[in-house]
Amino acid sequence: MTIAHKIKNLQGPILVLGGSGFIGANLVRALLAHRDDVYGTTSTFDAWRLEDLPERNKVVVDLLVDADLESLFAEIAPRTVFNCVSYGGYSFETDFQLIYRTNFNLTTRLLHLMERLSISCYVHSGSSSEYGDNSSGPEESAPFEPNSDYAVSKVSSAALINYFGRKKRFPCANLRLYSVYGPQEDSSRLIPTVIRHGVAGDYPDFVHPDISRDFIYIDDVVEAFVATALNLREEDYGASFNIGSGCKTTIADIAATAKDLFGIDHEPQFSSMPDRIWDVSDWFANPDKAARRLDWRPRTGLREGLGKMVGWYRSLPDPEKYHLSSKQFSLDTTHSVTAVIACYKDNQAIPIMYQRLKDTFAKLKIDYEIIFVNDNSPDDSEEVIRAITRRDKRVTGISHSRNFGSQAAFRSGMEIASKNACVLLDGDLQDPPELIEQFVAKWREGYDVVYGCRVKREATLFMRVAYKLFYRVFDAFSYLTIPHDAGDFSLIDKKVVQCLLQFPERDLFLRGIRAFVGFRQTGVDYVRPERMFGVTTNSLFKNIGWAKKGILSFSNTPLNILSFAGTILFIISIMLGLGQIASRLLFPGLAPKGVTTMLLLILFFGSINLFAVGIIGEYIAKIFEEVKQRPLFIRKNLVRDGEVRNFSVGRRQN
Repeated sequence: MTIAHKIKNLQGPILVLGGSGFIGANLVRALLAHRDDVYGTTSTFDAWRLEDLPERNKVVVDLLVDADLESLFAEIAPRTVFNCVSYGGYSFETDFQLIYRTNFNLTTRLLHLMERLSISCYVHSGSSSEYGDNSSGPEESAPFEPNSDYAVSKVSSAALINYFGRKKRFPCANLRLYSVYGPQEDSSRLIPTVIRHGVAGDYPDFVHPDISRDFIYIDDVVEAFVATALNLREEDYGASFNIGSGCKTTIADIAATAKDLFGIDHEPQFSSMPDRIWDVSDWFANPDKAARRLDWRPRTGLREGLGKMVGWYRSLPDPEKYHLSSKQFSLDTTHSVTAVIACYKDNQAIPIMYQRLKDTFAKLKIDYEIIFVNDNSPDDSEEVIRAITRRDKRVTGISHSRNFGSQAAFRSGMEIASKNACVLLDGDLQDPPELIEQFVAKWREGYDVVYGCRVKREATLFMRVAYKLFYRVFDAFSYLTIPHDAGDFSLIDKKVVQCLLQFPERDLFLRGIRAFVGFRQTGVDYVRPERMFGVTTNSLFKNIGWAKKGILSFSNTPLNILSFAGTILFIISIMLGLGQIASRLLFPGLAPKGVTTMLLLILFFGSINLFAVGIIGEYIAKIFEEVKQRPLFIRKNLVRDGEVRNFSVGRRQN
């Protein structure tokens, strides 16, 4: 039976999860060549592998959001499902949390969702990495020796599929794919790299010549998916099958083939790039079970497959565009950023803040996440945040049990941040997200902290003068210098964030401890606009409280002034007392009479005492607040993937 007949015999509609990936895109194209009830998913609108396919056959969806996953299956109502979603198979895909979330957690949700539906067959894209170090032609029942997070995630998925097939009688199978190559493969992979350099008459960098692979051409893999969906028997539900050529090919073999294929006139240099932790010298498949149970066998030899791929590569109108399409060029994960937004009465501003942040990060092409901290806002901020998380997995919300203040909100967000820097912003849009582009540029220059300097603010003359006066008074009083007119709006490198989280203060003054930790810091000037919606939640008394918090947290000067004033007044008192005695003895007629002098002196010293007691009381109040060791905040809910989950865990320092 030809591949065309096999495809036509599949039960439809057919859903290809991960349809914009290398294997998924080839599978979608092969299926669409013979039928039109095929749908491939993609996480972006600009999936280059699918750009010439009909729009009706492409579904833009975030599979890691539960609500979107359920809506997808409700809309398509598929009978055959091919899952080609995977993360961690490339050396630059190192986010271990995303590895497990994509490879295992998604598979778990899929299986529990599909067991309630009328599914004819579910075929899962596994990996030969499941065998790990036990890689020399293992049978499917061989023990696993995983050697990476990716391998562990794939082994876990295979075990789950086995459970659903064997115990729940769900029609599913796991294909352990070996080194798949062919047209539209990620350009950073070995075979595309060999071809790109070979066309130019050269070799790429190679690892050790004895490192081996089992290369299987993409057309054979597509046939394996189709054959599994057609031929899977009930006694094989949940089984795994090795999909490889069964031939061991070393890096030295690849170099020799490239030399012959491209006529390269010099010898390759091996070990010019480091081996990866999962590289082994005997890595090849035993595909006998797939031949027996699925009636599948590889048809394309390595030389033939390379020839086909070279022909495809030479036909590309823009080979450089293909080279730059690699995932390794997609997002800068080194300079990844977590945006932490403190929100109070900002329900109208939150969607605008989200969109502006998203546009800024897209322009920067960096990996990111957004954390909205709802500090018990009386409006519907939590619901607004929930709606955003429903459609964007990069967004997380935290709701506090009461209003703990912006400093606690920032700390709450920083504690769960997972990227390499945090940007702190107020939720009222007075901190322009577009400034993050300049923050990141400074960060890339080597600065660890980049803060915004308010060269001008849209506020009343009195408030502008008061803000500027505070920083000058703080400088005069404090043993620490903080940048003038610099608020909390800043980018803070992960290592600095970790230092900030070690500070035990309950009465936080972040811009002060940010300056205290040191590191390399710089500022970026900007004009601070007015609040976009509503009225400011700050008042004159709140701002006075901020000033007291900053000065009392980083200054002993008020106490020093009292000590100095007490000493001077004591000396003056002694001098006045001696003068009074002398005047009584020498000039009795000139000595002052009545109680006026005494009253004035009592009032003066009494007011000084009250003022001193007040200052000391402020310090004692801070000590009292610290020694109680109450939590800095209490989280009530965690908002993620469109769901509001209980999360009553607060930060407590000992």
